[in-house]
Amino acid sequence: MHAPKVGFVSLGCPKALVDSEQILTQLRAEGYTISPSYQDADLVVVNTCGFIDSAVAESLDAIGEALNENGKVIVTGCLGAKDGGNQIRDVHPSVLAVTGPHATQEVMAAVHEHLPKPHDPFIDLVPPQGVKLTPKHYAYLKISEGCNHRCSFCIIPSMRGDLDSRPIHEVLKEAENLVKAGVKELLVISQDTSAYGVDVKYKTGFHNGRPVKTRMTELVRELGDMGAWVRLHYVYPYPHVDEVIELMAAGKVLPYLDIPFQHASPTVLKAMKRPANAENVLKRLARWREVCPDIAIRSTFITGFPGETEADFQMLLDFLDEAQLDRVGCFTYSSVDGATANDLPNHVDPEVAEERKARFMEKQAAISAAKLQAKIGRKLTVLVDEIDEQGVVARSYADAPEIDGLVYIEETEGVRVGDFLEVEVTDADEYDLWAQRV
Repeated sequence: MHAPKVGFVSLGCPKALVDSEQILTQLRAEGYTISPSYQDADLVVVNTCGFIDSAVAESLDAIGEALNENGKVIVTGCLGAKDGGNQIRDVHPSVLAVTGPHATQEVMAAVHEHLPKPHDPFIDLVPPQGVKLTPKHYAYLKISEGCNHRCSFCIIPSMRGDLDSRPIHEVLKEAENLVKAGVKELLVISQDTSAYGVDVKYKTGFHNGRPVKTRMTELVRELGDMGAWVRLHYVYPYPHVDEVIELMAAGKVLPYLDIPFQHASPTVLKAMKRPANAENVLKRLARWREVCPDIAIRSTFITGFPGETEADFQMLLDFLDEAQLDRVGCFTYSSVDGATANDLPNHVDPEVAEERKARFMEKQAAISAAKLQAKIGRKLTVLVDEIDEQGVVARSYADAPEIDGLVYIEETEGVRVGDFLEVEVTDADEYDLWAQRV
């Protein structure tokens, strides 16, 4: 008798990807096999995203495709949390079950109901690090669920709930297993990494018999001792982030911070319900660069937020000039079902928002190009992501996978994916570097 086969579609952000990895790990642990195609699968699980309208549309299309190609579909993820799952059932009434995000047990219960689990599963079929959807040499490490902020453009708390920090011993054990399995880079993710442990009052846990506080600084210090790169995402600039900058200066963790500033105008930030003081941010950035001159700062911004005037946008451009950020992403505002920003007055014409985004990115491209030109002649350690006909594609400490720049190297001899290489930078454009091995 063949082992029952489950097809899997994973959409959305790295946090959703980790949910998918947990479900796949449980499926494999119970003896199910994972099918690469709809046709061979006995049923299909679709992990959805519900954050913005285009993601909702993509998720509904993916569910429709799975129903057409296979017929038996279980839905999980953020879209499943909207309207008690009715938004999905209204469009696709034939789905077998709908759950919200971070719902491994509920998904497994639905799988068991519609595709009974095989006899005598061999737990040793699953490696200790679980089933991963990223390349072998890097992995996302999710440290918490949910968020205590109430930004007016965001519905994540309504889908994923308030902050819920994972026990520190669990996070550190998972990180250890990943590094033992060959992972060279741990990407720490959550909705708000700086808030880790706030909900449990930073309580003390134990790792390998030692007391460790459930708090960002202590977590990062422990991860920094594991011998892998540690990269921090979604960090709010709370005061204790200063402690982590010192760990970066000491070489414990990559000198890279991903901080979603979103805007620089106090009026727009107030409407977004975000901490509103660009001046303070600039002072913090200057102080961090004094402590750790090499620090790379990535951020994301929104243009065309309801009420944004040309003067507000000009403030944002001025902030870019002063902040000199290394990596920047920009989105135009789009309304999201259930977000309080929908009710704000003075919505900005989408064409104006797009035009502002283009001006914003043009300014940032010049800043980025100048910063990368300054790296020519410098020696860097890079991590190899792939090797193709052109040569080696790698990343430096300043480059997170799939969102930042790349480092290209021509010589491939003796190089494998996941290797660290020492290189010297020989050329640069607006976003990428070229280098040769040292």
